[in-house]
Amino acid sequence: MAETVKSAPAKKAATKPAAAKPTKAKTAAPKAVAKAQPAQGKTENVKSKVKSDMNDFKAQATDTVRAAATKGKDRATEAVGSISKLIRDSAGTIDDNVGKQYGDYARSAADMVEGFAGKMDAKDVDALAEDARQFVRKSPAVALGAAAAIGFVLARLVRSGGKDA
Repeated sequence: MAETVKSAPAKKAATKPAAAKPTKAKTAAPKAVAKAQPAQGKTENVKSKVKSDMNDFKAQATDTVRAAATKGKDRATEAVGSISKLIRDSAGTIDDNVGKQYGDYARSAADMVEGFAGKMDAKDVDALAEDARQFVRKSPAVALGAAAAIGFVLARLVRSGGKDA
């Protein structure tokens, strides 16, 4: 029985210092946080500098994307014009092999493709993007099908380009 009495005071001693430690930590933490906070004027300067840097970055990114889109539009217009020329050049061969009527169809198709290339060349990138938005809003199923077909063709081109290299 003497052993149980001796262990009881040891437990009391262990619990007293543990209760005192959290109060010291609580009083020290707010002082450390208060010292780490910058002055109000400095935070406003930092916020305005970050906003200014983000606006500059956004403007640079917009200019870069617009330049790339314009370059892509020019390349696409050239490619569509080349397709028109190819169809027109093939019309004579179609006349000889299949018949004059089918050659006329090829010339008509070349005219339509050439007209499309002219319209593309006449518009700027923003107008083309707005036209695409309107087309998707009016007929989303056709737009989705066209996107799938274009994706399929691009995937085939990439896959065949990788095998040749």
